[in-house]
Amino acid sequence: MEYGLLLQNIAKHIQLSEEDKNYLLSLLQSKKLRRKSFLRQEGDITKAAVFVTSGLLRMYSIDKNGFEHILQFAPPGWWIGDIKSYITQQPGSLYIDALEDSEVLLLEKKHLDNLYEKVPAFERFFRILAENALATYQQRLIDNLSLPAIDRYNNFCRLYPSLIECLPQKQVAAYIGVTPEFLSKMLSQAPSSK
Repeated sequence: MEYGLLLQNIAKHIQLSEEDKNYLLSLLQSKKLRRKSFLRQEGDITKAAVFVTSGLLRMYSIDKNGFEHILQFAPPGWWIGDIKSYITQQPGSLYIDALEDSEVLLLEKKHLDNLYEKVPAFERFFRILAENALATYQQRLIDNLSLPAIDRYNNFCRLYPSLIECLPQKQVAAYIGVTPEFLSKMLSQAPSSK
């Protein structure tokens, strides 16, 4: 398992000694996911923080009519998880699956709690991640309530530039909150929207 991407992600926010790095790496588990396989399903309790090292994951809910609502995509270098379930250790309401063959690193909650005690800088690191995630989700909620679909699409393109060409329009539509047909028609009428 290659840990370089994770260590780069961490180094953006905190500095670690070699001893701290080695301790962190000793706590991690790696997991391979085949395309279309689930990491989490509704009703599962999220027991670990998840960092994507290769592939692509998505997190979504399914409404009572069977429609998917994508909350997040996670390409390599991104963290993903059902935060509410992770914090409360109660059954979650979200699905996380692999859109392509993927590999992730798992940091179990019990190990993260130990990491906070042994390496207090990790409290700062995960606080920064949580603050950034909260700010992003808050802005996305405001955008979904107030922006037209073309602006939500443009925001998607800015947030996930590497995914624009590789994701099916169905996935992009579920993220921005429109039907695939609407997205296709909108993009055909505004070809310079990217």
